[in-house]
Amino acid sequence: MPVLVRIPTPLRPLTKGSAEIQAKGETVDSLIGDLERQYPGLKDRLLDEAGELRRFINIYVNQEDIRFLQAKKTALKDGDEVSIVPAIAGG
Repeated sequence: MPVLVRIPTPLRPLTKGSAEIQAKGETVDSLIGDLERQYPGLKDRLLDEAGELRRFINIYVNQEDIRFLQAKKTALKDGDEVSIVPAIAGG
């Protein structure tokens, strides 16, 4: 079940410059596994040592924040759009 994944600029060196890629997964967690298989090093930028999403990374499925869904267990279906968005801080 391929989904479209939008990659933010800071992570594009890992995806050979691609802003949008196709990946597969039944959940966000398995999608991250497929992203790592295709683009080694990406998982480490998204997850911490405990396997949880890093605090400064937000992931949206069809424009809904997965923190308000089922986090990494959020189910995906064919044609979904996943956006990886780094948190912006500053003042």
